[in-house]
Amino acid sequence: MSLRYGLRAKFALLAGIAILITIVVVAAMLHRQGATQREVQSLSRQSMHALASNRILSHGQGAVTQAADTLVNPLYYFDLDAIGGIVRNQLRQPDVSYAIVYDAEGRVIHDGSSDIATYGQPMADPFAYEVVSANELHVQSDAEVVDISVPIRIADQRLGGLRVGYSLASVKADEDRIGATLGERLEEVGRKHLLWIGMLLTVIAGLIAILALYLQHSVVKPIRRLGDAARQIESGDFEARVPSSARRDEIGDLVRAFAHMRDSIARHDRDVRRMAYTDSLTGLANRLAFREILDQRLFETSGAARQVALLFADIDDFKRVNDTIGHDAGDEVLMQFSSRMRDVIEARVGDDAVLARFGGDEFVILLQPSGDGADIREASARLAEALVEELGRPIMVHGRHVFLGISIGVTLYPEDASNASTLMKNGDIAMYQAKVAGKNCFRFYSRAMDQAVERRVRMEQDLRGAWERGELSLAYQPIFRLADGKLVGAEALLRWQHPEQGSVSPSLFIDVAEQSGLIETIGPQVLRAACFDARRWQRDFPAGRELFVSVNVSPRQLRAADLSAQVHDVLRETGLAPQHLHIELTETAVIGDEARVSALLARLRNAGVKVWLDDFGTGFSGLSHLRRVPVDGVKIDRSFIADVLRDPDDLALTTAIIAMAHSLGIHVVAEGVEKEGQYAILRERGCDLAQGFWLGHPMTSHDFTGLLA
Repeated sequence: MSLRYGLRAKFALLAGIAILITIVVVAAMLHRQGATQREVQSLSRQSMHALASNRILSHGQGAVTQAADTLVNPLYYFDLDAIGGIVRNQLRQPDVSYAIVYDAEGRVIHDGSSDIATYGQPMADPFAYEVVSANELHVQSDAEVVDISVPIRIADQRLGGLRVGYSLASVKADEDRIGATLGERLEEVGRKHLLWIGMLLTVIAGLIAILALYLQHSVVKPIRRLGDAARQIESGDFEARVPSSARRDEIGDLVRAFAHMRDSIARHDRDVRRMAYTDSLTGLANRLAFREILDQRLFETSGAARQVALLFADIDDFKRVNDTIGHDAGDEVLMQFSSRMRDVIEARVGDDAVLARFGGDEFVILLQPSGDGADIREASARLAEALVEELGRPIMVHGRHVFLGISIGVTLYPEDASNASTLMKNGDIAMYQAKVAGKNCFRFYSRAMDQAVERRVRMEQDLRGAWERGELSLAYQPIFRLADGKLVGAEALLRWQHPEQGSVSPSLFIDVAEQSGLIETIGPQVLRAACFDARRWQRDFPAGRELFVSVNVSPRQLRAADLSAQVHDVLRETGLAPQHLHIELTETAVIGDEARVSALLARLRNAGVKVWLDDFGTGFSGLSHLRRVPVDGVKIDRSFIADVLRDPDDLALTTAIIAMAHSLGIHVVAEGVEKEGQYAILRERGCDLAQGFWLGHPMTSHDFTGLLA
C-alpha cells in the first residue's frame, strides 16, 4: 500500500514554523477560509442546478414538441385511444409527473388515466391560464415542477395543446446529495486548514506570504479551474477540459470526481440526443432531426441555383392492419416499409436523399441531387414512381400477404415555398391529394390544392352546428313493393341548405363529416329524426301504419360507439317498433373488422331491427360478406340498374344477384329505377322492392306526408 501524502501531513510539516502567527492573522485567515468554502459550495450547487435544469428543459422541450406533432391527427379526429397512448407514453418518461392533452378552451381531453376522470374539466392550476393563452412553446416553473406546454394546430385552426410537467424532485435530491458530499469534503479540507493554521501560530510574518501562495496553488486554483469547467459544461460544451491531477489528496479526489461527473453527463446527453433524434422502431431520423436537417439544407441552398424536393409518404389503409392483425403486425409492416424505402432510395439516388419517419405511418424524404443541372422535378417523379411500384407489392406479415401501397405528395423548393414550414405543409397537402386521387400514387403540389384544402376546412367549420341552426334536414325517397306497387317505406337522405352556398351536394359534405368525425354527432340526430317522422306517419295515416324507414350508417359510426345501444335508446324514445327501422351500411364499412361488425349486426337483428347492405356488387367479394355478415337484404347498386335494359351483362348480373339473395333468404331492393322498362324487368325477375326517380324523387317530410294523405 502506497503512502498517502495528504494535506494533513503538509500542514503538520509547516506547523513548527507558524507558531508565532498573531491572533489577528489567524482570525483573518479563518474568515477567508469560511468565505472560500461558501463561495465554492455555492458555485458548485449553482452549476449543478443549472446543468440538471437545462438537461430537463432541453429534453422536455424536444420530447413535448415531438409528442405534440404526433397528436395532431389523433386530436384532429378526436381519437381518444391514440391520444391516450401518446399521453401514457409521456408519463412513462423519466421525471414526468403529469401529462395533459387539452382542447382550445383549456378543458382536459386526456390525462393518461384509464377512466379520464378529469375529462371535460377546465384546468384550474396556477399555470393553466398561461398554458391556454400561449401561442407557441411555453415554459413555466416553480420550486417543484417545470411545466412545458405547446399548442397543437392544423393549418390556422388551434385544436388544443399538450402540457407535460417535469418534477424537480430528482434534481433537488441530486443537488442535496452532491452538495452534501461537496460540503463534507470542504468541511474536511476546512478542518485540516484549521489544524494547519493552529499549528502555524508561531509562523513569522514572512512565511504568511509563502503560505498564502501555497494555498492559492494547492486549493483555490484547482477549485477555480473546476468552476470554469463547470460554466463551460453549463453552456453545453461537454468536451470542456477538466484539469487532470495526479495528486493523491482530497483536492485530487475532487478533481477526478468532477471529471467523472462530466463524462457521465456527456454520456447521458448523447443518449438523450440519440433518443430525441432517432425513431426507436425503424432506426430512421425522426421529425425533430429531419427538421434540423431540412433547415440546414435550405440555409445552404439559399442564394444558390439548386433546388430541394420534399416527398411526403403515407401508407395506405395502414389502420386496417392494426385493426385486423394487431399492432405487432403493424410494427412489422412499418419496419418492412422503411427497409424497402431505404433500398429504393439507395438504388435510385444514393446519398442524395434523407429518409425520416414522422411518426405513425408517415415518412418524409428530402431529395437534393448533387449533380449540376439536375432536374429536381424529374428526379423526384422517378423516385416517387419507384417507391409506389415497390411498396405496392404485397408483403408477408405473420404468415399473411398484406396489400397496402403508399400515397406520396411532392413539393419543391423554392418553386412551391420559401421556408421549411410552408414546404412541409405543402407536402402534406399534396400527399392528401394523392389519397383523394385513389391512393397508391403520387401527386405534385400545386396552388390549387391550397384552395381545395381551404374549402374543405371551411366546409367542416360551417358544418359544425348546422343541424342546430336548421340548415340540415331530411328528405325521404319512397320505396315500393314491386309485386303490387304498394308504398312500403322510405329512405332517409340528409340534405344541407347552406345560407350562402345554397344546396350542398351530399357527396361533398358527408365525406367531410366522415373524415372530421362530425358524423358521430350528426348520425344519431338523423336516426332520431327519421324514427320520429316514421312514428308520426304510422300514428296519423292509415297508409303509414306498416311503413318502415331506412337510415344510412357510416363506417365511423360502426367503429366509434355501441350502435345497438344507440338504436335501442332512439326506438325507446320515439316509440317506433324495431321491425319498422332498417339500418343501411356499405360493404366497405364491413371490410377489415367483420367479426366485430357481425356481432354488432347480430344484436340489432335480434332486437328486431332490419339490416341492409347498400351499394351491393360494387365492393369486395360481396357473396363472401353475405355468408359471414348477418343481413336481411341487399340494395343492388344503381350502376347495374342503369343499363339493365340494353346491357345483357348487367341484366345477367342483376338476375344473378336476385337469385343468389333469395336462395339465402335475403330480400332485394333495386335503387336508381328511372324508367318504366326497368321497373317491369325487375318485377319480372322477382326483385322485391325498388326506389328511384321514376317511382318518386326525394321529398321533404311535409311532401311525404302529403303523399300518404
